[in-house]
Amino acid sequence: MKSTNQDQDLLQQLFNSRATTFWRDALGIDGSVTPHVIPNVLVMGGVASAICASSWLLLKTSGIDLALPVAPYEYMGAALGLLLVLRTNAGYDRWWEARKLWGGIVNQCRNLAISGLTYGPRDAAWQDEFVRWVAVFPYASCASLRDETEQPKIEALLGTNAAAKVFQSNHMPTYAAQRLALLLRQACENADMDRFAFMQVDRERAQLIDHLGACERIKKTPLAHAYSIKIRRFITIFLLTLPFALLHLIGHNWLVPAITMLVSYPLFSLDQIGYELQNPFSVSNLDHLPLDAICSAIENNVMALKSEHAPERQLEAIV
Repeated sequence: MKSTNQDQDLLQQLFNSRATTFWRDALGIDGSVTPHVIPNVLVMGGVASAICASSWLLLKTSGIDLALPVAPYEYMGAALGLLLVLRTNAGYDRWWEARKLWGGIVNQCRNLAISGLTYGPRDAAWQDEFVRWVAVFPYASCASLRDETEQPKIEALLGTNAAAKVFQSNHMPTYAAQRLALLLRQACENADMDRFAFMQVDRERAQLIDHLGACERIKKTPLAHAYSIKIRRFITIFLLTLPFALLHLIGHNWLVPAITMLVSYPLFSLDQIGYELQNPFSVSNLDHLPLDAICSAIENNVMALKSEHAPERQLEAIV
């Protein structure tokens, strides 16, 4: 009976949490595209008000009716909605691909650290330097993708002098990968690492550059600008002429601006979401990837591997 009550309490807490999350998301502003689209929505409301006032004035003075048939707008709305959904999906595909690539960076950094500690030299200084450069790579990649010239975490890992060389390099992630390659070559030439292990570990290092190159492709190749131009022109024409069609359907002209704004809000929002998802790395974009948290997780994982490997190294030295 006690277990049943606990289960009911847990379910009630889960329900309340989900309800709170729903209303927070529905009414909240933080992380929403609403602040970005509200000016455009208000502009459309003002235009609709001007059209309604002009229509009423012309109808009273000259008997001219500016209303248009509504049927064409039904087909136009369906086509516009389809185009916006396609654009939003294209943006989300870029965001999700970037996340998968960073998942690959996480795995490769872990594999690289494990392989280096297992098959590399037993020298504590070499292992410490190798693991630190493994942790530096994601931070350098994050800074490069965000067009940052410095990264405090790199300085904390390497020290001021070594970090300055990273910051002054032409491409920070490549510099970090080169340092890892040099450490591996040193281990191989000193006969502390056999050739087969060297090839396997170096393959892990090379795949880091492959993942980063794919991220740079996403960053430097946005969605075709001509596609955005056509969609936004279609939205503009549709919303500017929509009030003329609503004059046929609504007896009270003062409702036309409100309905026009209600229609324009989701259209502008979908367009803005598609734009925001194009670059998942920039911190200025909504819902950018949490690269800082990902890099910190990688650092914690690989540094913990070094600490956990230390007792085994000491035991081998005693034996």
